[in-house]
Amino acid sequence: MESFMATVAVTDDTFDAEVKNSDIPVVVDFWAEWCGPCKQIGPSLEELSAEMDGKVKIVKVDVDSNPNAAAQMGVRGIPALFIFKDGEVVSNMAGARPKAALKSWIEEAI
Repeated sequence: MESFMATVAVTDDTFDAEVKNSDIPVVVDFWAEWCGPCKQIGPSLEELSAEMDGKVKIVKVDVDSNPNAAAQMGVRGIPALFIFKDGEVVSNMAGARPKAALKSWIEEAI
């Protein structure tokens, strides 16, 4: 069984349900196995997911196996992070950032 605090893997099929229809803000991380910067921010996102549990949900979309969600969002490069609130994008950022910067970006947006 998955721990509640971990980030959630979202697919093209579950994107709307997990992200757009969520009752709390959602951070979406578009990433891929081969992306070095994506792997750098992975542990920070896992920690933030635990620290901010209940306030925000952090989900990951593997762009290689789920190209539609990335295309819908106009993702050009990864990592690409989006914050959704009430089904709408309220903020986005591209590239890796330190954990503290990620946290303050999320807190400002939600």
